[in-house]
Amino acid sequence: MRRTGAGAACGGVLLVALALAGCQWSGDSDAASQRPTLTGTAGGHGAVFLGADDCGSRGRERVTEVPCDSERAAARVIARYDGRVGDGPACPARTDYVLHISESRPSVDEDGDGEVSRGYACMRNLEPPHPGDPGGGGGPRTVVGDCVYGAGRGEVRETACDGSGPRTPEYRVVAAVPTRSSCAPGTALYVSLGGPRPVGCAVRV
Repeated sequence: MRRTGAGAACGGVLLVALALAGCQWSGDSDAASQRPTLTGTAGGHGAVFLGADDCGSRGRERVTEVPCDSERAAARVIARYDGRVGDGPACPARTDYVLHISESRPSVDEDGDGEVSRGYACMRNLEPPHPGDPGGGGGPRTVVGDCVYGAGRGEVRETACDGSGPRTPEYRVVAAVPTRSSCAPGTALYVSLGGPRPVGCAVRV
């Protein structure tokens, strides 16, 4: 799977929230969707900018690192990795969204050398909703319990199983298996999940 994001520089570290709304598909489609860009700057609250257990602020355009007990805190980092998301470990299944951190030279950084390395932070909202939970309708990964709908050209996208999302669920992923042949009879759709059990067996709902 390929996902891309874009952003604009600000006075510190650039963060890009990719369209990790759980976009997944069956077959070999390379299509992906995007969410709006978020940018952010280093706030100096932790030893590592947006390190594990640090919190980020809310905001549609800019996200900054803030103390987790701040009224501005919106989400917590549950995992932080260096490098590009396509080259590194997958975020935990309960991740609500992912922030990409690009290389920069802010005035405040983690070790005083003037640089913050490229990486990505796996974020979980401090309060509901949690789109990364099974059936929640989003998150960077499709997992067992998620629901999807057909988006055309062999592509499917996540939507909330309870029908609260913009699209009605058509299929639910009921198992993750190594190969398509491992899916139970009655499987209506195969969904690409990645990982050691890359095939999701989905049934109609």
